[in-house]
Amino acid sequence: MAESPTSSNEKKQYPLQDEKGVVDVEASPIYDDAGPVEFAEKAELRRGLQQRHIQMIALAGTIGTGLFLGSGKAITRGGPLGAFLGYLFVGFLVTAPVLSIAEMSALVPLSGGIIRHAEYFFDPALAFANGWNQVYSYMVSLPAEIVAAAVIVNFWNESVSNAVWIVIFGLLLVASNIYLVRVYGELEFSFALLKIMLVVGLNLMSLVLVCGGGPTGEVYGFKYWRDPGPFVQYLGIPGGLGQFAGFWTVFSNAVYAYSGIENISMAAAETQCPRRAIPMAAKRIFVRVLLFYVLSIFFVGMLVPSNDKNLLQSTGTAAQSPFVIAATGAGVKVVPHIINAVVLTSAWSAGNSGLLNGSRILYGLAREGRAPKIFKRVNRFGIPWVAVASLSLFVCLGFMSLSSGASTVFSWLQDLVSVAALVNWTIICIVYLRFFYAMKKQGIPRERLPWKAPLQPYAAWIGVFSFIILLLTGGYTTFIHGHWDNETFVSSYFNIPLIFLLYFIYKFAAKTKMVSLTDSPIMEFVLIAERNPEPPAKPKKGLRKLNILWS
Repeated sequence: MAESPTSSNEKKQYPLQDEKGVVDVEASPIYDDAGPVEFAEKAELRRGLQQRHIQMIALAGTIGTGLFLGSGKAITRGGPLGAFLGYLFVGFLVTAPVLSIAEMSALVPLSGGIIRHAEYFFDPALAFANGWNQVYSYMVSLPAEIVAAAVIVNFWNESVSNAVWIVIFGLLLVASNIYLVRVYGELEFSFALLKIMLVVGLNLMSLVLVCGGGPTGEVYGFKYWRDPGPFVQYLGIPGGLGQFAGFWTVFSNAVYAYSGIENISMAAAETQCPRRAIPMAAKRIFVRVLLFYVLSIFFVGMLVPSNDKNLLQSTGTAAQSPFVIAATGAGVKVVPHIINAVVLTSAWSAGNSGLLNGSRILYGLAREGRAPKIFKRVNRFGIPWVAVASLSLFVCLGFMSLSSGASTVFSWLQDLVSVAALVNWTIICIVYLRFFYAMKKQGIPRERLPWKAPLQPYAAWIGVFSFIILLLTGGYTTFIHGHWDNETFVSSYFNIPLIFLLYFIYKFAAKTKMVSLTDSPIMEFVLIAERNPEPPAKPKKGLRKLNILWS
């Protein structure tokens, strides 16, 4: 039977740990106000993320410019039905990495997520490779998101230089990450609510317009599915092949839109009761995301034709959004301002999440000896401030966008980041399969896990093969005669040699070996979880029983 949590007045003593931060499982359970402290880094990091933060952060990371702005590009390439099916298909595929990472994180709730799991269950070389691959991804995405926020402000005021907005948004981003993780949680919680209200409002507006309730009284129905049609003849390729090509191209847009959905466990060591909060977020995120994305794409395809000239514009503001195009055409004038305001918070929120996730990956790598030890330093608030400060420096790359050519470069680099998401999803599924079959080899029943994910290992196997296919075919257009493009080729395939290069360089330099199925330390972590139970959830009372978002 576990000991009772210690009072706040008692002096806390934390379990012993070995060089990898794994505690002595024979030690007595230690508690603080946020739950059990079974891992040493939990004692160092402030656990300020509550269940409602984790629930809404998981949702906020998946709703952004990919939906509000990027959905128009999906319709122009795949048509209304092609875009709908593409987002639906990828939406089902991303359940594989989310289920996989949630099950492993419930057992091993350490900062860095899959980076730490790869260390214990696959190969330290893979932890190094994917860790630095993700750090590189955040190094590029941070300035890109801040630049996006600065560009969006131009929708209202073009007299102020973008450099001013880059400085302001960058300083706000650093401030929210360097002082209290609780501030980050509350900010992301608020932004998530804004996004949800906007999406719900836009879908309700779309439903009214489709049914003829707009100022013009026009009933849209499925008229754009009939003319210009449900699919698009992509690149002018005739027949079914051209329509299939357009449908397949939608996958890259959908992957970018869903990227970040796997980050629910990135700050696991800073989460209160992670063995309950993370699985709950994983179980509930799918229906919400599918409803938001798939339903939104469905309505947009009914309101805006795939050959609308406004969809082909790349303004970077709300004027490019298919929702704005639909509202403007129906005579609703205030919507562009509302969408632009929320898209602005979305861009800054994405940078905020990127800085938190990237710094926690650096912290996790440093704890495992895969990065300089200086990144392990935390401040008196329990924040890995050196990792946060180091990544924050890359925000300065945003000043490159002040020249006209640099904006094009940043758009290209954002494509690199979206491909990195596919690489990360593939690695999550591969590491999980190794974890799953190690349990089977050692005869450990899955019932002993803190949380047993459904659909496994089938979901992980489907994810591995599907993501590899999407990765290999992401730049297929460059192989069509007359459509070769250097930027598309590099952005589509750069990550493949990069991940292998990082893996094999470290493997040969450090002489690492793949963790065998029999040596995988799963039982040790199971014992840690069993000896350090989390406090029971507080019963819901009153109106809290009606809460379906984060309760």
